[in-house]
Amino acid sequence: MVVKKWLYWAPRALGVAFILFMSLFALDVFGTGRGFWATALALLMHLIPVFFAAIVLALSWRWEWVGAILFTVLGLLYVVWAWGRFNWAAYTFISGPPFLLGALFLLNWVYRAEIRNADTSKK
Repeated sequence: MVVKKWLYWAPRALGVAFILFMSLFALDVFGTGRGFWATALALLMHLIPVFFAAIVLALSWRWEWVGAILFTVLGLLYVVWAWGRFNWAAYTFISGPPFLLGALFLLNWVYRAEIRNADTSKK
């Protein structure tokens, strides 16, 4: 039962942690010497991937198959977009978590009946 609870909550908690991690990259817009509106626009632009990942996580919370597909696609999109720009560590830290989230949401979707039955049988 503990494993089933872990399988349910792990992708959701890791998704929130990944979104918070990505949002840290938007902080580089501060201290660039721009005015308020230019900084606000730059911050908004830097947070677009965060907003998109948050929408994917919100959809995945209810429909795990959406997370399995879209988080994997997000990981692939980053690798394709950034290929050749960075060393392998950047790809691991940025595209690795979406691939892991996609795999965890896939497992969550495959075993959803057992996970939900374990949760309801406890009550």
